[in-house]
Order: sequence, then structure tokens, then C-alpha cells
Amino acid sequence: MPFSTEVSVDQILFALLNGTIYGLLLFMVSAGLTLIFGMMGVLNFAHASFYMLGAYFAYTLEPLTGFWMAIILAPILVAGIGILVERFILRHVHEHGHAHELLVTFGLAVVIAEIIKMVYGKFAVDYRVPAELNFAAFTLSGIDYPFYRLLMGGIAIVMFIAIYMLLTKTRVGIVVRSAIYRPQMVEALGHNVPVVFMGVFGIGAALAGLAGAVAGAFYTTNPNMALELGVMVFVVVVVGGLGSMGGAMAASLLIGITNSLAVGSDFRIADLMAFVGMGGWADDIGGLLTMRMSSLAATLPFFIMLLVLVLRPSGLMGEKE
Repeated sequence: MPFSTEVSVDQILFALLNGTIYGLLLFMVSAGLTLIFGMMGVLNFAHASFYMLGAYFAYTLEPLTGFWMAIILAPILVAGIGILVERFILRHVHEHGHAHELLVTFGLAVVIAEIIKMVYGKFAVDYRVPAELNFAAFTLSGIDYPFYRLLMGGIAIVMFIAIYMLLTKTRVGIVVRSAIYRPQMVEALGHNVPVVFMGVFGIGAALAGLAGAVAGAFYTTNPNMALELGVMVFVVVVVGGLGSMGGAMAASLLIGITNSLAVGSDFRIADLMAFVGMGGWADDIGGLLTMRMSSLAATLPFFIMLLVLVLRPSGLMGEKE
């Protein structure tokens, strides 16, 4: 079957929009992890579990409070759980280093997943976009583009602006950032550093919970959703630069758009080599040379991470040591 390069402008536009929205969703989840690591130096393996809890809490609350109130209350509940985790679990292992933190949070992720299965079952729940938001924002080539996708992207952008303003323009942000580098000085000024750290962890968990509450209605809310997104979130944080909020946004968009374009592409390396007269040779060799880009889409984020770590180990916007 010959390779076709005919791709409509509408297809490219849809791919770019879908990739951007998916990237913004990745940012919504990774923002909390980036904040926690940047402020506390904690790598929280259970962070995606807070994302899952946000979706399930919103699903549970929606029949009682309505959709909008559910996505407000769900992150608050997740923040409360995050505060309890930091106070009674992480605080006791933090001094022993990252290995202990990773092991403890990995165990916590497994426990949360099993509790979700016991309470809600092993299958997806019926958490859907409410009827009043389930309409097309516009139509291209006879295909409707959901308004709710754009709403998710808008919430992610508002989240980014709010975090940036909080950390750079307010007294709270100054205290939080100072507590990392000069905790003794911050304590001498009358601030309770453990409480600051506890609050940061709670806010980070709340951000993940908000992402789950919003995205869970559009994507599938199931007990495996933390596992499905968790690895990708760590890729985003590493590519962007550990602790860099701007880097997390850049990496999220890069990975989201690249993945979306690759999924809809039939491009092969053999087609590229055909321009220099080696297409037949590549077809005879087969293997990776003849695999279509859509088949490799799932591995592209990891390839990007490998490339970034080789060329710039600190990440796209991470601080060089």
C-alpha cells in the first residue's frame, strides 16, 4: 500500500487542538507534583492517585451537589487527604531520603487503588459531562468539536496563571520558596515551616484532584486511571525540569502535541529515506524502518525524555547544578 501524504488542514487542526488539550491536562496533573518537588524535594509516586480520587469524589458528590459544586468540593477533600498523608506518613520518612519517599508513596498508591476497587468496583463508573456542557464548540468538515475539551484547557491555563501569581507576586509564595532554601531563617521570622510544607503538599494534591474532577467526566473514570496517567506525569516533570512550573507547561504541551500528531500519522522512516533513493532498501530491511508513526506514538514521550536527559540533564527549564 503506497504511502499517502495527503492530510487535510482540518485534520491537522484537530490533531493540534487535541494535543494541546491533552498537554494541558498533563499539566493540570503534573503541576501539583512539580510544586511539591520544587518546594519540598519530595517525589510523590502516589500523586496520580490524588488525580483518581478527585474524579471519584466528584462522581460521588455530583448527584448530591450538582456538577459545579462537585468539582469545587472534590479538590478540597483531596487536599485534606494530602495534608494527612504529609503529616502522618511522609514527615516521618522525609529525613531518610528519596528512596524511602518513593517506596512509601508507591505503597500508598497501591492502597488507594485497592480501596477504590473495593468501594466502586473494578469497572468504570458512569461519570459524564453534564448535559448543559455537552455541546459542540464548532464544526469542521462535518465533525463537532466538544466544548468541554476547550473548557478543560481553559481551566488548565487559569491554574497555571494562578500558581505563577501565587508563587511570584504574593507574600505566601515568598514564604513558601524561602522555606526550602532557608528553613531556619523562615522559622526565625516566626513562620512554622512544617505547617508550610504540609500546606504545600495539600495544595499540590488539590491541583491533581481538580484535574481528576474535571477530566474524569470527559475521559473514563476507572480504577486504572492513575496507572494510565501516572508514568506520563513523571515524564513531564523530568522533561520540563524538576521543580520548574514553566518547564512542566512546556513539556506537557510538547508531549501532548507530539503524541496527537503521531497517532494520526502514517509516516514511516522508509518514506523519508525514499527522498534519497533508499526507500526500496528500507522496505526490504523492514522492522523499525517500515513501522508507521502511529504505532510508535506511545513510545515517543519516553524517547523525548531520553533525548532531553542526554542533551540537557536538568530538563528544558530546570536549574543547572
